[in-house]
Amino acid sequence: MTGTADFQPLDSGVVPRFAGPATFMRLPQARPDEVDIALVGIPFDGGTTNRTGTRHGPREIRNQSSMVRRVHHHSLASPFDKVRVGDCGDVPVNPLDAGVTLDWITSFYRQLHAGGARPLTAGGDHLISLPILRGISDGSPLGMIHFDAHSDTFDEFFGNRYNHATPFRRAIEEGLLDPKRVVQIGLRGAISGASNFDYARDAGMRLIFIEEFMARGADDVMDEARAIIGTAPTYVSFDIDVIDPAHAPGTGTPEIGGISTFQAQSLVRRLAGLDIVGADLVEVSPPLDPTGLTALTGATMLFELLCVMAEGMGRSGDTADIGNISAATTS
Repeated sequence: MTGTADFQPLDSGVVPRFAGPATFMRLPQARPDEVDIALVGIPFDGGTTNRTGTRHGPREIRNQSSMVRRVHHHSLASPFDKVRVGDCGDVPVNPLDAGVTLDWITSFYRQLHAGGARPLTAGGDHLISLPILRGISDGSPLGMIHFDAHSDTFDEFFGNRYNHATPFRRAIEEGLLDPKRVVQIGLRGAISGASNFDYARDAGMRLIFIEEFMARGADDVMDEARAIIGTAPTYVSFDIDVIDPAHAPGTGTPEIGGISTFQAQSLVRRLAGLDIVGADLVEVSPPLDPTGLTALTGATMLFELLCVMAEGMGRSGDTADIGNISAATTS
C-alpha cells in the first residue's frame, strides 16, 4: 500500500488554484481500494419534490473546493497526513430512472466498502443516503447524526416512496439504521400536518428542533448526541439546508431561521472521536446560487467532516501509514 505522501493536494505555490484537474480538494484521482477515505460525487436529483439542480452539486463543490487548504486552522492538523484520501469520481447515474440509479449507487458503495475505504460523499439530493447505507451495511443497523432542517421520514409523495423526503424512514424499515441511535439536529419550518414527525418520534429518534438548539448551544446538544450514539459505528448526514439560507441560499428547500456557518463547523468538530463509517453532504443546488457561496460552504463542510473522520481513523489505527505522519505545511 502506498503512503499518505502519494495522496496530497496540489501545492498552490506550484499549480495555482484556478488551474489543474478539478478534483475534490485538488487531490489525486484514485480507486477506492487505494485510499482510506474515498471522496465520491453523486450527481443525482431524481428524488427532489420541488426545486431541482442538485445534480450539479458535485461538479461545483469540486470547483469551490480548490479553496480548501491542507491544514485545519484550529486544530493545526492535516487530514491528508493521517490517512490516504483521494477523489474516486462520480457514481454512474441514470437521470431518467431513479430506481436504476439507486441500484447503481448501492453496487458502487458495496464495492467501495469491500475494499476497506470509508466514503465521504457530495450529493445530489438526500435520497442518495439510502443506497449509500445499503452499500456500506454489514448487517447491523448503524447510528446516525443528521443535520437538517427536515426529518426526511415521510412515507411517500404522489404515491412514490423513494424521494428526498423519505430516505431515513426506508432505512429504518430496512434495518439499516437503529432509530434509537439516530439524532436529528436543526429541524424547523412549517409542516403540512401536525403528524409529520409522529413516525420519527414513535420509532425512537431524538429530534432537536432549532428552538431547542438555539437555547442550549452546540456543545450541550452534541454532548447529548454523543451519549446517544455511543461508541458503535455511526453515519453522518449533513443537509446544507440546516444552514440558514442567508448563508447558503443554493438549496432546493430553504428554511429561514437556521444555524450559521460557524455553528455548523462547531457541530461537526464535536463529532471527533466517534466511529464514523461514512458521511455525506447533500442538497447543494448551484443553479440556485450563481455566486458559488453555497457550494463553497458545502466544500468547507466536507473538509470539516474529512478532518474528524481522519482523526478517528488515525487514532484507532485503521490505516497502515499512521506512524509516518509528516509535518503539516500549508499550501
